[in-house]
Amino acid sequence: MKLLYSALLLSGLAGCLPTTAQPTPATTTAKRPIGPADVLRLQSIADPQVSPDGGWVAFVQSSVDVAKDKRNADIWMISWDGQQSVQLTNSPDGEASPRWSPDGRYLSFVSGRSNSSTPATPPSAQLWLMDRRGGEAKKLTDLKGELEDYEWSPTGKQIALVIRDKDYSDSAKTKIRQPYVLDRYQFKTDVKGYLDRRPAHLYVFDVEKKTLDTLTRGIQEESGPTWSPDGKWLAFVSNHTDDPDRNENTDLYLIEARKGATARQLTDWPGRDGAPMWSPDGKQLAYLRSTGSGNFLMYDQPVLALLSVDGTTIPQPRLLSLALDRPVRNARWAADGKSVGVLVDDDRRTHVAEYRVSDGQLTYLTSGDRAFADLETNPKGGWVTLMSEPQLPTEIYALDQAKPRRLTTVQDEFVAPLTMATVTGYTSKSKDGATVSNLLFLPPNTPATKLPTVFFIHGGPVAQDTYGFDLTRQVLAAGGYAVVGVNYRGSNGRGLEFTKAIYSDWGNKEVLDILGAADALVQQGTADPARLGIGGWSYGGILTNYVIASDTRFKAAASGAGSALQLTMYGSDQYIRQFENELGAPWKNVDKYLKLSYPFLKADRIKTPTMFMASEKDFNVPVAGSEQLYQALRTLNIPTQLVIYPGQFHGITTPSYQQDRLVRYQKWFDTYLKVSQSPLQAER
Repeated sequence: MKLLYSALLLSGLAGCLPTTAQPTPATTTAKRPIGPADVLRLQSIADPQVSPDGGWVAFVQSSVDVAKDKRNADIWMISWDGQQSVQLTNSPDGEASPRWSPDGRYLSFVSGRSNSSTPATPPSAQLWLMDRRGGEAKKLTDLKGELEDYEWSPTGKQIALVIRDKDYSDSAKTKIRQPYVLDRYQFKTDVKGYLDRRPAHLYVFDVEKKTLDTLTRGIQEESGPTWSPDGKWLAFVSNHTDDPDRNENTDLYLIEARKGATARQLTDWPGRDGAPMWSPDGKQLAYLRSTGSGNFLMYDQPVLALLSVDGTTIPQPRLLSLALDRPVRNARWAADGKSVGVLVDDDRRTHVAEYRVSDGQLTYLTSGDRAFADLETNPKGGWVTLMSEPQLPTEIYALDQAKPRRLTTVQDEFVAPLTMATVTGYTSKSKDGATVSNLLFLPPNTPATKLPTVFFIHGGPVAQDTYGFDLTRQVLAAGGYAVVGVNYRGSNGRGLEFTKAIYSDWGNKEVLDILGAADALVQQGTADPARLGIGGWSYGGILTNYVIASDTRFKAAASGAGSALQLTMYGSDQYIRQFENELGAPWKNVDKYLKLSYPFLKADRIKTPTMFMASEKDFNVPVAGSEQLYQALRTLNIPTQLVIYPGQFHGITTPSYQQDRLVRYQKWFDTYLKVSQSPLQAER
């Protein structure tokens, strides 16, 4: 579990009376196309947690505070029958990570509120406790470090905490920050910035005595603590190699939940072991193991494993999903302990499935063109999950019958006034014979013939476009475009070999796949070959650069958070392990780096007017990656523009910037693909 606090400064709490969920009233108001401003209306739902009695689901719902230009997160709960919805908090800045106490009486959450109305320094994240029967929440902890994770013990008397040591570099009385002094191999990462050597360790907090006991020490970091059903043991994840920065190995460990206890190693796979979950009888751990055993595992997929926890030797796990050849995640034990539920990514869809423990038989619980996210067990039987569809953003669903049963209706108000694109799948053949799966968004009320078409490419590369709701592509389609998502080689959901196909060979097979997807739409008459555009963010921006340096058919491009001169990314971005393990050291393999840098080194082949977009504080794909190719095109007098979002990391979080990006996409493609005025232009 990852805390949702990192992007929030939290304060304030107010209880609200329960309300009864009502169906959205029918309306005769004319519908309108979805537009960039609708990003400010979109609600976000996350982190569903089922109460111990199985009757309620707590979750985090966030909305945009336009005046403050930020998202505000509050905690709500919905009854299992979906009839009652209760807002539990209503603060100016939000709360995160709701968790039920084992007796169901309390709901804990993370907050950074201060006891003072004008604190001298920003408050740190602490645990707060709310009595479900009413009254104000009370601060439970007064931690000096940074809280990263927590979990209640089954007895309710203790809470396991993961705390990162306090950063004292800014503790001086002056406003001048101390210099960054770095000596780590992995010395930077997005959002966190420059990395010092403050570790994150495991602690146990006594709820009644308010005392904190240290369980682990040293240079290693711990994460993912989970209690055994008897409340005696904690399983957790750590990397105990000599220099954890230089590899991606993690193993499972077991420690007694008392001061002075010694941890015991449970797994020794050279790859990744993580996300442990105890079986209800306390005899097994379900967890996720990497398929590969190397020290670089980007092109990999998690496998569901079961491990017997007994004796002192390291047992061999059962690999339940290895033969499936699809990535699984969010492993959770069923309430009766007879099966383990997982999410399965499979060719543009994500579904909920169960593996029977006795014989490993797989049963899918969901079907259809949709995407599920998150999975939690109802102690009384069944599951709670998140699900979205092409024309419906994320809602909470119960899985206790033959099909998903919708609990929340948060998105009804968002959807009600809008017309949206229809979404269908199609396959294409690449020049080398590969079969590729794609998604096609068609603008509403528009004949699907010779449309201006934008290929909007997903990042990753190990990700996939699914039938879940996609705001960016919906907005582009509302402007009169056919919009295409291409699950190029390197994407997941098609098996491990499909994912690994681009290893050390960037900008080759993926480009063939994108061009093949374009050829198919042109041949069937949907896409106008004279009005093709391309864009994307992150690896989607990188592939945009590769494509326009390979082919001149695209008349407009929008490259977001991309790079072109890969040689200069070594040491500039956060992917040092990928460079070393996939490409080797630049001074030993300079030809390889130069080959993969062809969008910059052959920039004079580019004829496509291109808008480059980047975030000022991005350590994932630093802004220099966009600046360099922008400068090249500017020098070559190719129409170009550079847009940099101040103070943003790799993912843009400021709502006004999110809207601005959508507006700029639309304006750029409208300008060069010569589309007649759309409703979105009128909106601007």
